[in-house]
Amino acid sequence: MKIYNTLTRTLEEFKPIEDGKVQMYTCGPTVYHFAHIGNLRTYMMEDVLEKFLRYSGYDVKRVMNITDVGHLTSDGDTGEDKMLKGAKREKKTVLEIAEFYKNAFFADCAKLNIKTPDVIEPATQCIDEFIKTIEGLIEKGYAYLADGNVYFDTSKVADYNALTGHSSEELMVGVREDVTEDTSKRNKSDFVLWFTKSKFDDQELKWNSPWGIGYPGWHIECSCISMKHCGEYLDIHCGGVDNIFPHHTNEIAQSEAYLGHKWCNYWFHVHHLNDETGKMSKSKGEFLTVSLLESKGYDPIAYRFFCLQSHYRKPLVFSYEALDQASATYKKLLRRIDNLKDGGDVDASYVQANRDKFIKAVGSDMNTALGITAIYDILKAQVSDATKIACLKDIDTVLSVNLVREKAPEAPVEIKEEAPKTEFELEIEALILERKEAKKAKNYARADEIRNYLKEKGVTLVDTAQGTTYTIE
Repeated sequence: MKIYNTLTRTLEEFKPIEDGKVQMYTCGPTVYHFAHIGNLRTYMMEDVLEKFLRYSGYDVKRVMNITDVGHLTSDGDTGEDKMLKGAKREKKTVLEIAEFYKNAFFADCAKLNIKTPDVIEPATQCIDEFIKTIEGLIEKGYAYLADGNVYFDTSKVADYNALTGHSSEELMVGVREDVTEDTSKRNKSDFVLWFTKSKFDDQELKWNSPWGIGYPGWHIECSCISMKHCGEYLDIHCGGVDNIFPHHTNEIAQSEAYLGHKWCNYWFHVHHLNDETGKMSKSKGEFLTVSLLESKGYDPIAYRFFCLQSHYRKPLVFSYEALDQASATYKKLLRRIDNLKDGGDVDASYVQANRDKFIKAVGSDMNTALGITAIYDILKAQVSDATKIACLKDIDTVLSVNLVREKAPEAPVEIKEEAPKTEFELEIEALILERKEAKKAKNYARADEIRNYLKEKGVTLVDTAQGTTYTIE
């Protein structure tokens, strides 16, 4: 398996630290609002990576944080704390907002067949770990106290910009920890590890610390949650490309300063989902959520299918026209698969050969487009339907687009036993048959005689194109 490593900017053969095991960390959501479908593209592609690793035989432990401690918005000019912004908007507490939107996030993930991580850790549950790590950074000379806050000194890290490949001056253009310049910092790129003073005077969540009552900075939480559950060495760290700087850059700096050695070997970043005006966000245009797609009649898995047709390291442009096309293709594909016949023998050697081919194709930097192509290759193969179904089920453990749907069992035909006919009913049927023969022989007098006889008995004959029926008064 080869994977593109943002740290080295090269496609590398993946080699875990411990043979057969993978420690994987995912930057989770800030739970102050619904996730938009651009956010979810990132989690979807990370989901494919995790499932592919498992498919390839690795024992994977995947950890995700939940940011329920506030930090600056990055999608507006107000500079508000995201969690506080959500609480004000809905007139709830920060913790109420966090719980609601955390549940909404995982509900959306379920609709998109995104597997729940093995470990989910809210930032508010790790305050002791944050404090311990910050104390260690101060003792080692990597952090300092200034105007009540604790800052990380980026000048102490020789390769601070290794993940980005750009200079600090290039990267700091347009980037801020606050809306106004923080004059307490020694260096422009220094970042806050712990706030005791900030412009968020009404910050709801605060804790005691050696530096006063306050709350952690954003970057420290991911380092500490990862180290808590994955140990000192991490195989793969995932996130969107917008996390590369400053978030992941700062994670590397503080983690390696604290640990004294290299922390994470592979960095996996997913590019943006754009709309026709640029990067998708919560602050502009129509707020595109999974629920909105459902309200417009789209199957969420059709959106997953749409995303898998593109490579994760390429920006993907969303439009309803593009989703319509993907949805139509997906429905047509499912109809073809539904027509496959269950039962029969499975060619196990073909299934294994197809598995090897799939691993080689998708394992070249998570090429999910080739994964979609593999579906059509299976359908065209000269093998039994049972073998095709087995192959489709096998690769769908990675693609997760519900390729083989359970067929509804045919409803049993209810056979009703008819009550035995009476002698009078048998007589009527015999006379109807005789009348039919009389009409065929043009003996209309006998036909009328039979009708009149039955009428006297209370039986009315009804002649239709399908034959003669009767009613009894």
